[in-house]
Amino acid sequence: MKITRRSLLISLVLCLLVSLNAFGAGQTEQSGPATYKIGISKLLAHPALDAAEKGMMDYLATTGLSVSYDLQNANGDISTASSIAQKFKSDKVDVAVGIATPSAQALAQVFPATSSTAVVFSAVTDADEAGLVAKNIAGVSDKNPVEEQIKLLIDITKAKRIGNIYASGEANGVVLMEMAKAACAKFGVEFVPAAISNSSEVKMAAQSIIDRVDAIYIATDNAVISALASIDDVTKKAGKVLFSADPSGIEGLDAMIAWGFDYYSIGLETGKVIEKILKGTEAGTIGTVYITDPTKFELWFNLDTAKKLGYTIPQSLQDGAAVLIKDGKKITQ
Repeated sequence: MKITRRSLLISLVLCLLVSLNAFGAGQTEQSGPATYKIGISKLLAHPALDAAEKGMMDYLATTGLSVSYDLQNANGDISTASSIAQKFKSDKVDVAVGIATPSAQALAQVFPATSSTAVVFSAVTDADEAGLVAKNIAGVSDKNPVEEQIKLLIDITKAKRIGNIYASGEANGVVLMEMAKAACAKFGVEFVPAAISNSSEVKMAAQSIIDRVDAIYIATDNAVISALASIDDVTKKAGKVLFSADPSGIEGLDAMIAWGFDYYSIGLETGKVIEKILKGTEAGTIGTVYITDPTKFELWFNLDTAKKLGYTIPQSLQDGAAVLIKDGKKITQ
């Protein structure tokens, strides 16, 4: 067969291209550690959930793992949370993170136990009740010491009737409501609940019970906490005590007591769970992580509000508080 100069040139070019492709492929394989895709679905933007998100990302930045994030916000809408979960499935994320119960539940539905994708939950009160138990699921609970919180409220205010607003459609909200109800029964205090289906109903719910209670206790119920300012407005006008189990959103309000988790710490613990999974630990063997370290909790007292309402916060409690509001100033201890 006669070889022309043209065919020889084409052959040389093809050989060069093959060599370059082979070199490029070798370079890709040796370019460093794999980058893991982490999808984070947050139920809504709120100081506590934002802090949890930041905590996990800050922790993972210290691990040396190469990760990329897809940060999504469901804006409090369950159907949007489901759409986000489907997006993560299509994008084939390595770990799908759900911040708050509804977001985590949406991910668990899309990534069942047979899935190779791990689901990690953060700021979920009761994983069992929420159906978040499977071999591909792990996470961090934000279950608060509700009984101790109710007792503190009673000890300071001598309240005989305590109100509570909760989201009836959210497992987290119902669990916390039942815990508060049981605590009130234990201490011989009347429990006055008001159910809501979304954040827009919170103020009306507060108004519906304010004349029948001495104080209102608000748990870490996302739909309710996101509208805490409206409850604060109602209790302030009525001259009633407001206790929040979420200190992260209390600054600038008149709530007299706040005692609960530092959600940044919950995020740090969530980051540790993600790290273990990316390094080969099966999620189900990690299960639910509970935080019991008292340093991860924050206690706030608004002494200005207490004075207006005629209450005295014992000095021993003030000494143990992380933050005091006095004369309009925030004092961090």
